[in-house]
Amino acid sequence: MMSLVVHLKTVAHLRGKGDRIAKVTFRGLPLYSRVAENCGEVAHFNETFRWPIASRLDQNEMLEVQVYNYSKVFTNRLVGTFCMVLQKVAEEGHLELTDTLIDDNNMSIKTSVTIDIRYQPMDGTGGMWSDGEFLDVPDDRDGMFAFETDSLLSGQSHGSGTSPGRSLQGSIPTFRKAGRGVFSAMKLGKAKSSKDDHKRGDEPAILEMEDLDKKAMRLAGMLEPDTISLASVTAVTTNVSNKRSKPDIKMEPSSGRPVDYQISITVIEARQLIGLNMDPVVCVEVGDDKKYTSMKESTNCPYYNEYFVFDFHVPPDVMFDKIIKLSVIHSKNLLRSGTLVGTFKMDVGTVYSQPEHQFYHKWAILSDPDDITAGCKGYVKCDIAVVGKGDNIKTPHKANETDEDDIEGNLLLPEGIPAERQWARFYVKIHRAEGLPKMNTSIMANVKKAFIGENRDLVDPYVQVQFSGQKGKTSVQKSSYEPIWNEQVIFTELFPPLCKRIKVQIRDSDKVNDVAIGTHFIDLRKISNDGDKGFLPTLGPAWVNMYGSTRQYTLMDEHQDLNDGLGEGVSFRARLLISVAVEILDTTSPEIICSTDVQVEPVSNISESATGKMEEFFLFGSFLEATMIDRKIGDKPISFEITIGNYGNHIDGVSKSSSVKKKKKEGENQEEENELIQNSSEDEADEDADLTSVSSTPPMKPFITDRNYFHLPYFEKKPCVYIKSWWQDQRRRLYNSNMMDKIADKLEEGLNDVQEVIKTEKAFPERRLRGVLEELSIGCSRYVTLANKDVNLAGRTKLDRERLKSCMREMDSMGQQAKQIRTQVKKNTVKEKLKLAQNFLQRLRFLADEPQHSIPDVFIWMMSNNKRIAYARIPSKDILYSVVDEETGKDCGKVKAVFLKLPGKKGFGPAGWTVQAKLELYLWLGLNKSRKNFLHGLPNGFEEIRATKMGHGLPPVTLVYDMKQVFQLRAHMYQARSLFAADSSGLSDPFARVFFSSQSQVTEVLNETLCPTWDQLLVFDDVELFGEATELRDDPPIIVVEFYDQDTVGKAEFIGRTFAKPTIKMRDEPYGPPRFPPQLEYYQIYRGNSIAGELLAAFELLQIPFDAEEIRRALIAVHDFAVPQIKVGQGGRADLPPLEGPTDSERGPILPVPLGIRPVLSRYRIEVLFWGLRDLKRINLAQVDRPRVDIECAGRGVQSALIQNYKKNPNFSTLVKWFEVDLPENELLHPPLNIRVVDCRAFGRYILVGSHAVSTLRHYIYSPPDKSCNNWATAAKLMNGYMVLTNGCSQARSSPSLSSRTFSRPAGDVSVSLEAEPPIRKMDTVVKLDAMSDAVVKVDMNEDESDKEKKKKKKKKKGGAEEEEETDERVLDWWSKYFASIETLKENLRSQEAAQAEAEEREDLEIAAEAADIRPDDLHLKGSKMKERFKEKKSSKQKRSQAADGSEKRPPKARVDELVVYNRELESEYGNFEDWLHTFNLYRGKAGDDDEHALDDDRIVGRFKGSLCMYKVPLSQEITREAGYDPNMGMFQSIPHNDPIHVLVRVYVVRATDLHPADINGKADPYVVIKLGKSEVKDKENYISKQLNPVFGKSFDIEATFPMESMLTVSVYDWDLVGTDDLIGETKIDLENRFYSKFRATCGIASNYSMHGYNIWRDPMKPSQILAKLCKEGKIDGPHYGPGGKVKVANRIFTGPTEIEDENGLKKQTEEHLALSVLNHWEEIPRVGCKLVPEHVETRPLLNPDKPGIEQGRLEMWVDMFPMDMPAPGPAIDISPRKPKRYELRVIIWNTDEVILEDDDYFTGEKSSDIFVRGWLKGQQEDKQDTDVHYHSLTGEGNFNWRFVFPFDYLVAEEKIIISKKESMFSWDETEYKIPPRLTMQVWDADHFSADDFLGAIELDLNRFPRGAKTAKQCNLDMIRNEQELPTISIFKQKRVKGWWPFVARDENDEMELTGKVEAELHLVTAEEAEKSPVGLGRNEPDPLEKPNRPDTSLMWFLGPLKSLRYFIWHNYRWLILKALGLILLLLMLGLFLYSIPGYLVKKILGA
Repeated sequence: MMSLVVHLKTVAHLRGKGDRIAKVTFRGLPLYSRVAENCGEVAHFNETFRWPIASRLDQNEMLEVQVYNYSKVFTNRLVGTFCMVLQKVAEEGHLELTDTLIDDNNMSIKTSVTIDIRYQPMDGTGGMWSDGEFLDVPDDRDGMFAFETDSLLSGQSHGSGTSPGRSLQGSIPTFRKAGRGVFSAMKLGKAKSSKDDHKRGDEPAILEMEDLDKKAMRLAGMLEPDTISLASVTAVTTNVSNKRSKPDIKMEPSSGRPVDYQISITVIEARQLIGLNMDPVVCVEVGDDKKYTSMKESTNCPYYNEYFVFDFHVPPDVMFDKIIKLSVIHSKNLLRSGTLVGTFKMDVGTVYSQPEHQFYHKWAILSDPDDITAGCKGYVKCDIAVVGKGDNIKTPHKANETDEDDIEGNLLLPEGIPAERQWARFYVKIHRAEGLPKMNTSIMANVKKAFIGENRDLVDPYVQVQFSGQKGKTSVQKSSYEPIWNEQVIFTELFPPLCKRIKVQIRDSDKVNDVAIGTHFIDLRKISNDGDKGFLPTLGPAWVNMYGSTRQYTLMDEHQDLNDGLGEGVSFRARLLISVAVEILDTTSPEIICSTDVQVEPVSNISESATGKMEEFFLFGSFLEATMIDRKIGDKPISFEITIGNYGNHIDGVSKSSSVKKKKKEGENQEEENELIQNSSEDEADEDADLTSVSSTPPMKPFITDRNYFHLPYFEKKPCVYIKSWWQDQRRRLYNSNMMDKIADKLEEGLNDVQEVIKTEKAFPERRLRGVLEELSIGCSRYVTLANKDVNLAGRTKLDRERLKSCMREMDSMGQQAKQIRTQVKKNTVKEKLKLAQNFLQRLRFLADEPQHSIPDVFIWMMSNNKRIAYARIPSKDILYSVVDEETGKDCGKVKAVFLKLPGKKGFGPAGWTVQAKLELYLWLGLNKSRKNFLHGLPNGFEEIRATKMGHGLPPVTLVYDMKQVFQLRAHMYQARSLFAADSSGLSDPFARVFFSSQSQVTEVLNETLCPTWDQLLVFDDVELFGEATELRDDPPIIVVEFYDQDTVGKAEFIGRTFAKPTIKMRDEPYGPPRFPPQLEYYQIYRGNSIAGELLAAFELLQIPFDAEEIRRALIAVHDFAVPQIKVGQGGRADLPPLEGPTDSERGPILPVPLGIRPVLSRYRIEVLFWGLRDLKRINLAQVDRPRVDIECAGRGVQSALIQNYKKNPNFSTLVKWFEVDLPENELLHPPLNIRVVDCRAFGRYILVGSHAVSTLRHYIYSPPDKSCNNWATAAKLMNGYMVLTNGCSQARSSPSLSSRTFSRPAGDVSVSLEAEPPIRKMDTVVKLDAMSDAVVKVDMNEDESDKEKKKKKKKKKGGAEEEEETDERVLDWWSKYFASIETLKENLRSQEAAQAEAEEREDLEIAAEAADIRPDDLHLKGSKMKERFKEKKSSKQKRSQAADGSEKRPPKARVDELVVYNRELESEYGNFEDWLHTFNLYRGKAGDDDEHALDDDRIVGRFKGSLCMYKVPLSQEITREAGYDPNMGMFQSIPHNDPIHVLVRVYVVRATDLHPADINGKADPYVVIKLGKSEVKDKENYISKQLNPVFGKSFDIEATFPMESMLTVSVYDWDLVGTDDLIGETKIDLENRFYSKFRATCGIASNYSMHGYNIWRDPMKPSQILAKLCKEGKIDGPHYGPGGKVKVANRIFTGPTEIEDENGLKKQTEEHLALSVLNHWEEIPRVGCKLVPEHVETRPLLNPDKPGIEQGRLEMWVDMFPMDMPAPGPAIDISPRKPKRYELRVIIWNTDEVILEDDDYFTGEKSSDIFVRGWLKGQQEDKQDTDVHYHSLTGEGNFNWRFVFPFDYLVAEEKIIISKKESMFSWDETEYKIPPRLTMQVWDADHFSADDFLGAIELDLNRFPRGAKTAKQCNLDMIRNEQELPTISIFKQKRVKGWWPFVARDENDEMELTGKVEAELHLVTAEEAEKSPVGLGRNEPDPLEKPNRPDTSLMWFLGPLKSLRYFIWHNYRWLILKALGLILLLLMLGLFLYSIPGYLVKKILGA
């Protein structure tokens, strides 16, 4: 056994004093020393570390020693590191040295370390085999001989020794698992024989179990005698050696199968639509389906609130590529299609990838596809949800949506996409294609030839590109197999696009119909990166490979779907050279093309070399075994063909082009290729003596294995194939993917392990997860170093370079994050960190997928009779060879089990589940030049047989194995569980068939069970395996186990399959622990893709011993030389362990599973509670009348009493029975328990009604209450998942502060709820008390309260704007309570998010507490400190939660009592109310063949109610001694009696939301139907017309008798005038479980007690009576009411108010409040406490049996139940919908100003306007009102004094106006609409002869609109623009408002402009006030307004032309006239001056 041992002696020259710890790492596996405590400058460790290693020590490997200062609390601080290369050690085997450490900055420090290293290679020498080149010489068999004989015989041969390390390695996975759990990064060694090349260093080592570790494992509770690993898949797939690959266990192709989808879209409203006075309609388009909303007239912000549903049944790929398109169309009607305003596009996949698969209340930005220079055309607010089968969507609560309409913050865009998207051009360049298949039959070709006289190629290809709903095509290249297009298709689309994939399809143009030849999808996410260092989408130029149906052309191609890209292609079709580029457009540049139509342009040719240099590749395959060949094929000879691209495809591969071009390039002599008789070698001497390909195995007649399968008799002759092919050398791309894939595989395997550890509840899953993360970060850093070397390689496309950079960045950051998360993994955070790690896995898989293909995938076809039967497709990257191990494909040079499947749709369903053939196949693909080691990975011991004549150069055509090992396989088939029901009885008659190599055996058939315990040993003798013994030992072939259902007639039906690997014992190993006897393990059984049960079994493969003489003879025979006496190793004679004979005489010759393997049993007692049977369906048309239940477990069982008359009373008379049974100690091995119901008919006949198998009994194991238990509450009765109820999650929702506290409370806290006098808010205070003392707790709370009140008052003053009046008690009703509760629900959701953030911060603290790595022995330290910290945390938490109440700035809410609104069914909050009564569904009939068991509901034939409890037999005395213990009831004490009981059931139906439309118009007319037993209440006359969100607000009373009538069905039907009404959806409630549950779900407990008013107490029992009853039933002390408002229950003291007001306002003393405060905190009572159901409303999904699994809407409701033997309850609460209140809005339009002037005067050209104002509230048709016209306003001023009166009905709570109107003239009845209260005012210019012109408008939301300006001057656009910032007012509060408001319109550039101002007065009065003081419309009586004072010009101007001229001219030109006059005066003066100056001068001169 090879190993590396490091002896760490001392570390010297340390600074300071302290604890030190050292970490020694080799091959990525760290080991830690113990902590050297409190040492000074020298730390003496003196510790030895040992790594058993499976592969030879490489010269470049490193050893790293790190020394830390150890800290218990914080992370350890690194002192320094010492690294050394182990070259010297590898050569000499021993080294002792002292050296200095270096610190983080690579500076050496004083500290030094002394170590001693030894390396022990397997042959004891230091470096003999250090490099085994000579092993590559293929012919030198003698050189090998000594070596192989040695391996055959010596005891200590290659690692087949028995050292403990080795024995651990191949052993039972449990051991391995345990190891993995305990050591953070323990890995399974990959054992290698020493003749493997050593470049593959870096495999992790196996750990040696040292004593310390054993101790650790015991601590971890791991070494129990039968620990089991649920290793299911991992057992097989854990890759032990490196010669074999993992098989893939899921068989069926999942893609391409159609699934149900439902897309629901609600169009709520649109805003800011561009255009004047438009009539918008929204068109919703999904794929080709279109639906329209109704038209809203004359508004730019229409409100629709219409709901559309689209149903699809298509494959997922097709669904996700469909485009959702929202477009707004202006004025569309029957006659014209309207004009498009704008559109928004997104693909369905984008919606589906959103959280919850939906966008909720988001704004879509509209853009104009015909004009990309224009900006945003408006917004549409909508909800879009995509539901697949089985998805459930959480809709946010749809109560009153008062969310601020922040458009920018809620855009309909996925995370991370900028709001401002730019236009971009997407260029898809199509260069050329190669290798197209024939697309016509040869007959057609001959016809063509006859007519046209030329022999042309038979395909006319063109390429079609589809992107975001648009298509572009290239030209058609006539008759060409190698068409050259050189064209580009250009799409113009917003960037980043919301459509993920570009679909590129080569099609064949045909006169009749065009067919797809092949399809390729380009995923834009993979060819771009949106990070800050990202890049735009770019691709190529690169070849993409297209796959589809097989290449023979038939007229009706059954696999045509495959060519359209649906499903997995089964053959290579063609390759296409394309490139993609994106350019962002600058929409401002003038020469841009505005439309977005697709364009096609030619592009220049690209050079051959652009896509890489052509290289010759070599593909080698060897078929080691072909078994499990389906017998349906017939027994014609079978051969296998391997193809890569068209190479190797003889039947239909190379389409011969009419011009034989590129002959040299193809490198294959094509003509000869076809005639080449397979495997013959006549033509092999090619020109250049190069090898031709041999691509298929010689045909062979199959042998029969058993009734279902053949196998091919290969035995020692293994046929080989090889193909040479030429491809562009783009291996780097594949290498890159391989590196990431390998990291991902490792991660996936690790995560599966962690999940197993969690699932099987083993200790320390967190350590395993840390190990996995450590591994991931190492892998990532390794990737970065490897990838770094190809950063600057030439000849890469842009995408290659960018992708490499981004992959390196991603991997780097992932490595960092993994490191970071690793430090945060705690016991309590394992699950969430596991989720994060799973995100890593998805990211890795996404990154690893290479968008630019290079080498096509390899196909393996099974051929029979020259027809293709079944195939397997292997990605070429998986088998690609590289010198660097990480880059090599995961299956390259390894033996892989390959299962062939049927092509295309044939493979769906049952046909796809049967294996067509199982191959053991060895594949190698690489450059021809690096071919020399292509045989390296094969199992050793073969001779190559080459084709004759040729020399050395050729690969072998056959391998002949001369080494044969003989084994015996023992399959210990113990039991299977949860199998698939294959018979109509709902059971199966299962047997298992085990295949190994070419043998198969079956177990016996067990009748009528889904959980067979075969307990049978199958022995396969003389199994011959070829190859070297040691390799087989590490790496046995897999075992396939198939399960069948035996039918009396016909063939057995397949019900599942699983794989396993045997544990192997070589002949020289002893049969003993730790590996033998092997342990039973669980293997997951699959049927198609769905899990169909698990198998519990163990498999061992034992080499058959031989005798020395025989060997000697054999050796002489093989190697013609004498062999001296051979020593057989001391274990050699140890025979096989004996087989015990059949022990059980009844079972005949069947061998049972031997003792060491079958589990250890102990005696258990199982008690069964028989309660009753429900809903039994008819069997063979006869009613079930006298049923009985049979319980069976492990061969023992018990029968219930017979129900004498099922109709009269379906309950059992005897409640509890029990039986004893021997079960395995290990809970995981417990057999299932079967429940069967039989009907006893006359003459002693029994008929099976239905059955149920309880597969895991561990839920029902009783564990006695733990006295020392930390929290009394957790000592619940059973260990059942829901039974730890008292602390379960039932309260998590109800009050975050409460539940978070209950968990971490140490023993004996007392929780006290106090209420100050006004019942304002509950304060939770925790007081520390001793649990047993009777302590009274007073907490002075008043100062707290008053502080808060002060704060609130202060806030009010500051807020100013919020004038909040006190709510009047009288106006409150149930709905006030409901809406207040919904607000609270929303706030809680918000605070939960905040709390999560806080929790994350807290976690960091804990990380500090748990220092870097705590080994188990340190765990028990630190306890006390932690506790203290908890206390501090708790108190601070309380402070925080109290502070939170007051701190958020919300307007203080009116104090309304609240109830709890649950967002889902009540059952899901309370564990289905199965606290003691469980419901088991009874199944009958065959299970559906669909994926998953979605159809199981149809198989349910009834339900059995009861429970189970099991415990080991001698039960402790304490329990039975308890007072009042009834021995007949066993563990089920204090269970109510099951006699029939009469109950009044009161069902309250509040409302429904999002109903699925049932009528053509996209609406429904819903009404409620309630069924319970025989009684049915139909509320048909009260249907609600055309509503998908109806408010029912009704209560229904039904009387029922449990148990006969206990299933309540509430359905919503759609009323139809003609025909029957359709079911929309229904929900079922099991009332019985609710009634009997200890959560008291009969009538919810209110939060406050009041005797009258809206919050009146509903229950006939008062709180004090309920409390007394609960105390009595739970046998607890109390309640004792004390003075001063205290009550004591079971040592806990609660306080509360003691007075109550009655109707007349008088105060009375009462104890009810006190009792209620106890009930509200009942979960805190020890032992019996649990959360009682509060007063609530639950939201239940409505389902329709026709559309299983897809929600049809939701119903909000609740149920109260009152036993009839109690006092009758009061009348039902009135929850009828609030009647809308009638209001009247009176709007007086006083004046307008600055209205823009539209008309030009005929004569004067004068601008004027004839102004009038129009207004409406509900909608333009309904109630628009116009003022009179103010003619000829020349200034834009208008005087009106005109009154509009708008009466309307208004719902205050929902802030909506209610309108009832007929939808069209044909409607039967009126439909109710709810619209927001918005007053629209428009200003118009009246024209006599043409249509009036729209000038501007303003819309005021009556709940929040800006205050009007005081004067016209102050009124400006800002009042609209900055609406968000300005204070708003509500007309409902203000009642009367007057002011100026602006009118706005949009100009050509979509800018808002001010088009006028209006002075208006709004006055709101209620209907009563309106009656008292009526007013007239316009200026009429009563209360008339005076006439406006309008200037005279407003009369026609020709009445007083002069006057009007004066007005015209003076009014408009007065300044001009004045200026002109002034100027004239000046000029006059000047003239005068000039005129008179000469005379004057003369006068002066003359001196006259």
